[in-house]
Amino acid sequence: MTQVSEAEPVQGSRQAGVCLHLSSLPGPYGIGELGASARHFIDAMVAMRLSVWQFLPLGPTAYGDSPYQPLSTFAGNELLIDIAELTDLGLLSADELDELRSLPAEFVDYGALIPVKNRLLHLAASRFDTVADAAMKQEFDGFLTRNDDAWLHDYAVFRILKNQHDLKPWHEWATKFANRDAAALQQIEASEAELILTIKVMQFLFFRQWFALRDYAHENGIKLFGDMPICIALDSSDAWANRDILLVDENGRPDSVAGVPPDYFSEDGQLWGNPLYDWKKHAADGYQWWVDRLRATSELADLVRIDHFRGFESYWSVPVTSDTARNGAWEPGPGDAIFDAMRDALGTLPIIAEDLGVITPEVEGLRDRHQIPGMRVLQFDVCDADFSLSDVSENSVCYTGTHDNDTTLGWFHGSPNDIRSAKDIRLAQQAVLRLTGGSAKTVHTDLIKAAFSTDAYIAIAPLQDYLGLGSEARINTPGTAGGNWRWRVLGSQLTAELCDNVSSMVKASQRGLSNIGKQQ
Repeated sequence: MTQVSEAEPVQGSRQAGVCLHLSSLPGPYGIGELGASARHFIDAMVAMRLSVWQFLPLGPTAYGDSPYQPLSTFAGNELLIDIAELTDLGLLSADELDELRSLPAEFVDYGALIPVKNRLLHLAASRFDTVADAAMKQEFDGFLTRNDDAWLHDYAVFRILKNQHDLKPWHEWATKFANRDAAALQQIEASEAELILTIKVMQFLFFRQWFALRDYAHENGIKLFGDMPICIALDSSDAWANRDILLVDENGRPDSVAGVPPDYFSEDGQLWGNPLYDWKKHAADGYQWWVDRLRATSELADLVRIDHFRGFESYWSVPVTSDTARNGAWEPGPGDAIFDAMRDALGTLPIIAEDLGVITPEVEGLRDRHQIPGMRVLQFDVCDADFSLSDVSENSVCYTGTHDNDTTLGWFHGSPNDIRSAKDIRLAQQAVLRLTGGSAKTVHTDLIKAAFSTDAYIAIAPLQDYLGLGSEARINTPGTAGGNWRWRVLGSQLTAELCDNVSSMVKASQRGLSNIGKQQ
């Protein structure tokens, strides 16, 4: 069905953006939230003339707090719910938020945050039936109609069973629950009906706030740029309810798992541990699960980055018994068929390909045949002696660095945990100064200006680079299990001077808000 053609640039003027996950927003309640702090950040973006806000996956997090291992690919992360808005709705009182106010503002202390905020969210949701007005109850009924059978009910039951089994992964639960015995599930649904409803209300509150934020972004000319991991977590409601689409045995255990071979981030590769897809099963029903997944994500965001795009062409399969990802093998992915199916169902695909790492001509061909923009990361590219900024094509998104990289200042100077040799750090320093004509003092803004100067239709820098922060502000170090996803910006850092400086860079590059209109 697919015919080979040259990739065409995405329509629209050149734009500039920022990468900042919702959890990193400022605010008084221990974690970034979907309410006032998010709207204020959009206001700051407008002042900076930035028109694209990229964030990380929005699903509920579990062990390790990683947004890339969510408990559901369809549910929202309840921790991001704006707790103050629940007081405005009468679901909580202001003094009930005191414990949250005592949490640090500089970083997310998940160990302290999770029990307190979960207790408050459950309390608010339990009051919904008696406090909510008729209009909001009607909204909730509509939310149930759209989502209950598709994913919501399974998610609610999954969360209850996971708690009842001491947070163990579902394949370690009692067999009758792990295997979704109908009688056992009916028993849970009857005995835990109130708690199931509470979890559904919490999801309703998340999406109600999200769509209000989306509307505010669009009113201000801001595109929302989401992120979809190619894999799902084995310990997720998706895997529990849809194990037939995965390569797992009758007990829900995989023989092989996902990862990537040795690369820039790790000499042993990255062993993700996610289950692999049974692509034959997906093909048999026209990739319906993927169609539903992309449709749901596209309702939340205008653009969607698919993490590890190369896995659609071929993926790295690692025996589950391996300690590292070194001993894997490439297996064929679904190729053109999955994109044909999604386009037939949804029309134009709002996809950006994360095409970093081991990229072959076959992967590039798959991307280009479907006219999907790829990514360029200057922290990687500048070290290539043959690289020129003119090499960055229009049909791409150009970054200084991503959430997986150190900040530009940290990368330039070399953090204590840098895996590069001292020689490689020096060579990178020389290369970026040669490329930008800048200095060590201004390297973060020099690299941003370099990204802005390219033909890429979107150029993005993490907020940490706009702020000129070092390795202390890094949000994630791939291959490490702890200490990630904690960094937060302070409201006092989003100054008028910062906004003016960024606005000047955007304007000089002829990118920005003045060049785009509202896009739904």
